[in-house]
Amino acid sequence: MAPETNPFALPRRAVLAAGLALVGGAAARSAPQRIVSLNPCVDAILVQLVEGRRIAALSHYSREPNGSTIADLARRLPSTPGTTESVVALDPDLVLVGGPGSEALNRSLARLGIASERFIVPETVAASLAQIRHIARLVGEPARGEALVGRIQSALTTAAPSPGQKPVRALVYMPGGFVSGPGTLMDELLRRVGFTNAASGYGLSRSGTLSLERLIADPPHILLSGRAGPGSASRAERVLAHPALVAVRHRMVRADFPQAYLFCAGPVLIPAIRALVEARQSVVRA
Repeated sequence: MAPETNPFALPRRAVLAAGLALVGGAAARSAPQRIVSLNPCVDAILVQLVEGRRIAALSHYSREPNGSTIADLARRLPSTPGTTESVVALDPDLVLVGGPGSEALNRSLARLGIASERFIVPETVAASLAQIRHIARLVGEPARGEALVGRIQSALTTAAPSPGQKPVRALVYMPGGFVSGPGTLMDELLRRVGFTNAASGYGLSRSGTLSLERLIADPPHILLSGRAGPGSASRAERVLAHPALVAVRHRMVRADFPQAYLFCAGPVLIPAIRALVEARQSVVRA
């Protein structure tokens, strides 16, 4: 005789599926829904990972057209000056804080029971990808984080020079006249795209200033510089217009490299890589 069955009992597989659904729903509900970012570099990552409705505010720096790659989007989202009072008034459940100088804010948020995390600008591609994954976990969007990481890795793979291609000496001028030197994220990007960083040949061990005399004595194959503002001449253009450089113009190509690509890592790497590839091609054409 067959054992008596309970018509109201769910199959084991259905019970397990229901349990997993409950766990998944709880996880989704526990993901932060009012996120404040006070770091413009983190802002650019955050907008790639979560919907706008979950962003309580971005840093006001992300609205700056010359320093931000997300200025148009940032102007459509709330912003904050980043003071403790303004942040607390937003009733956040997660605050992503900037680097040095944010210790006092972090302590204040901790006393108020508000979760926060501090970030710095990564100095390697690997550190940047790790930071994206970390932020993605914090906001409950690991899959979106992996997708962003994949896009950056794909851009790097596509931009890699052909085997045997001779590297091109390039120099990147940062805002204020600083040179992006060895050991920086830009230095790594230059090498990955097929350049050598000319800053090393000038004796710079990190980012620093370079005199016009040194540049004239040993000009790079290509000088990259971003524009200071809409319609203004780039630093590269101003330098190349100097009378002392007339004699070396034929040995040095100039290419624009937007200043906004110099300050952050994360998704900014994708347009930065594209700009470097275009610059390398301009040298080949020249």
